[in-house]
Amino acid sequence: MSGVPYTGGGRARNLLWLWISALVVALDQYTKYLVSSSLILHQPNPVLPHFNLTLMHNTGAAFSFLHDAAGWQRWFFLSVALLVGGAILAMLWRLQGGQRWVAVGLALILGGALGNVWDRAVLGYVIDFLHFYWGPHFFPAFNIADSAITVGATILIIDGLWPKRGER
Repeated sequence: MSGVPYTGGGRARNLLWLWISALVVALDQYTKYLVSSSLILHQPNPVLPHFNLTLMHNTGAAFSFLHDAAGWQRWFFLSVALLVGGAILAMLWRLQGGQRWVAVGLALILGGALGNVWDRAVLGYVIDFLHFYWGPHFFPAFNIADSAITVGATILIIDGLWPKRGER
């Protein structure tokens, strides 16, 4: 033996975090199936004060950015999401041991991106349905995939700002 401690699978172990991505995709697609099969497009369904379930089809990006473009945005956003997904896989592969929160954040972002990529590739739009409002002010509808991306990005930001052991 060379005296190098066994690390249990090398970088391939980093891909074990993909179970989080798979769970996000499964939950996202299941909830989108449920709302698509039970709600009427653009009809709010009150759940709690300041929260409706409202089925919407988003052909744009975040906050419906470019939703009214001529159709090219579907392929553009699909391409960007696939490139980002590939970059995230590469980042996961290269993570050092002990970077658990970074792995969780990346896996959440990847799962969210893949959930929305599926919609965009198969349907031509992303299904959104979580719709919050305050009086006459509405926050754009979103879905489980969008939530996973937001939580994942927040984890990465917090991890980047939090001092590491041994740092001042």
